[in-house]
Amino acid sequence: MQFGIFTVGDVTTDPTTGEAPSEYERIKAMVRIALKAEEVGLDVFATGEHHNPPFVPSSPTTMLGYIAAQTSKIILSTSTTLITTNDPVKIAEDFAMLQHLADGRVDLMMGRGNTGPVYPWFGQDIRQGIPLAIENYHLLHRLWREDVVSWSGKFRTPLQEFTSTPRPLDGVPPFVWHGSIRSPEIAEQAAYYGDGFFANHIFWPKEHFQALINLYRERYEHYGHGKADQAIVGLGGQVFLRPKSQDAVREFRPYFDNAPVYGHGPSLEEFTEQTPLTVGSPQEVIDKTLTFREHFGDYQRQLFLMDHAGLPLKTVLEQLDLLGEHVIPVLRKELDSLRPAHVPEAPTHASLRSEVTV
Repeated sequence: MQFGIFTVGDVTTDPTTGEAPSEYERIKAMVRIALKAEEVGLDVFATGEHHNPPFVPSSPTTMLGYIAAQTSKIILSTSTTLITTNDPVKIAEDFAMLQHLADGRVDLMMGRGNTGPVYPWFGQDIRQGIPLAIENYHLLHRLWREDVVSWSGKFRTPLQEFTSTPRPLDGVPPFVWHGSIRSPEIAEQAAYYGDGFFANHIFWPKEHFQALINLYRERYEHYGHGKADQAIVGLGGQVFLRPKSQDAVREFRPYFDNAPVYGHGPSLEEFTEQTPLTVGSPQEVIDKTLTFREHFGDYQRQLFLMDHAGLPLKTVLEQLDLLGEHVIPVLRKELDSLRPAHVPEAPTHASLRSEVTV
């Protein structure tokens, strides 16, 4: 079981001080958070991709390459790579390069993003979002697996005997997760290729994501990649923890109430009841996270959002200390003990390389 954190890279005013970090400070903070994640024993650090204020991570591979040079164990990933508005040729080259620099500690999550205007900014039409995702990924999948590609499609110029460079490290493409919060077509796409499916269930009730994950599992088996319960599933989540539950609620409430994504809506109590958000003690985080397996079956990756809504860097680092010391060891032991022997662990470069050489 892999545990990690993901960031959306928002620059948000701290409601308790009225101060907001500069873009420079926020970017440096994200790097510090990634290093801390490895220090406390997490398996994955993932960054989003955004091209508009108030977000700063417009170039994920640049950031991940910088982090790779300062880490040795943690897997570097994305919590969205925009398959719709990035050229699949550039994705193929950028992430293969990152693979080499990071000694294989790389995977990525494909997604369409949540910012509509990004489509025209990059010369695309949002009404073609699903067809773009399907066509672009089909090309990317081939570019990583075929040394010479000739291809034509609807949304970009044709390729004639093209070779993407560098080639994937050890001939093993980065493992791909397909992230979605609403689209069954993306669950179908993940199943067709035998890739992972990541349900970022941080805003909506579990029933919504159960339907998507069940569809993915059924179609994964349909396409012959394994049994439904062997499909590779990742989940999102949000936590804020302190040793005492009441301290966590009191400290996090102003950040929740003023957060751009969910502030001024349901109360903190309503939101924690209806979504995966957990604000409380380490034991409360453990207890709620363990229910995810009951809802979605055995799964391979759990990522938490912890550095958003204006939380200062000092607080985020304290959160990671608590998570690494008191939460992850228990979750890892419990979930690994419950996982049947026939259900695989999350793919890594080493495990995928072993499959190629067998």
